[in-house]
Amino acid sequence: MADVKKVVLAYSGGLDTSVILKWLQDTYNCEVVTFTADLGQGEEVEPARAKAQAMGVKEIYIDDLREEFVRDFVYPMFRANTVYEGEYLLGTSIARPLIAKRLIEIANETGADAISHGATGKGNDQVRFELGAYALKPGVKVIAPWREWDLLSREKLMDYAEKHAIPIERHGKKKSPYSMDANLLHISYEGGVLEDTWTEHEEDMWKWTVSPEAAPDAPTYIELTYRAGDIVAIDGKDMSPAQVLAELNRIGGENGIGRLDIVENRFVGMKSRGCYETPGGTIMLKAHRAIESITLDREVAHLKDELMPKYASLIYNGFWWSPERLMLQQMIDASQTNVNGVVRLKLYKGNVIVTGRKSDDSLFDANIATFEEDGGAYNQQDAAGFIKLNALRMRIAAGKGRKLV
Repeated sequence: MADVKKVVLAYSGGLDTSVILKWLQDTYNCEVVTFTADLGQGEEVEPARAKAQAMGVKEIYIDDLREEFVRDFVYPMFRANTVYEGEYLLGTSIARPLIAKRLIEIANETGADAISHGATGKGNDQVRFELGAYALKPGVKVIAPWREWDLLSREKLMDYAEKHAIPIERHGKKKSPYSMDANLLHISYEGGVLEDTWTEHEEDMWKWTVSPEAAPDAPTYIELTYRAGDIVAIDGKDMSPAQVLAELNRIGGENGIGRLDIVENRFVGMKSRGCYETPGGTIMLKAHRAIESITLDREVAHLKDELMPKYASLIYNGFWWSPERLMLQQMIDASQTNVNGVVRLKLYKGNVIVTGRKSDDSLFDANIATFEEDGGAYNQQDAAGFIKLNALRMRIAAGKGRKLV
């Protein structure tokens, strides 16, 4: 890496990336460009500018990516009803390809030789950042300090920052109880007491949601309008993708929706316990399946469900920019042409309950489905032949004396 003259750093302004900034300057004797993304994490990002300036950075990028994040990453993922290992709504995973994309764009704009990130060598994020970077710029150099330096504890990082007069907020030497990551889709918690899988998560850990027990005693009703598989309005009010998710987070949080405590399988091979708050995403998943239930053909819906786990793994493991994910996305998006209409939900003490769905593109026919007389819309005698044909192979096997058990 001796030929690295300029590097673009994914920079939050926190302890880790502030130390990385100085470490890059000293270790590689290179110019550093900082990039700070506003993905709706709920924290002020502008202070990162002053911190970077104080460390001699001349090219500073602070980008509001909230709309792009939801429109081009979260919404496409939810069209597939994506869930990893049956529970995780991929809030961290889906943000990484956007950050990788912007890192490469900035590298191209500034003529940088390399990019750098603050992901550790134990986690998934290093894979996600770097797979995205290599897919978008095959020859880019990647500097991952956590895989190179010996600053492998918070105390060492704090000492390094003090030694080099790095401008960080120091709240004593008390270790933060959790490692947290937030964006418009979710907030995650790892570490601390969560490293004991038998210890219950602490109530004061949660930031976005009230506990279901403390949620209002009266339910909240909302109506979500869909167009081509995406929510475009809440209670009849048109909203942008980021506005939709922010509003659903607010409503869901007030009703104790979206808390999750899981042990997941990381791509690098270890198991990890994490807690997540995804109030808006939890509502979106339930509502999307509801509108699809009346607008999708049966076999299309079933095929989507069969492919979803693969699609979820691709996102979790960092393959957003892979040809197979792009191929799956084209199929998923094609399935959403007629996913239009309105879903009515009741939100109550941590529960998302579907109470109605309607669409001009609905395939539900009350004349056929009715338990009353249908006026000849469906000939029940046809079912006899249907059943016999489906039983044919089993009847043949039974006739040959094959044992079933």
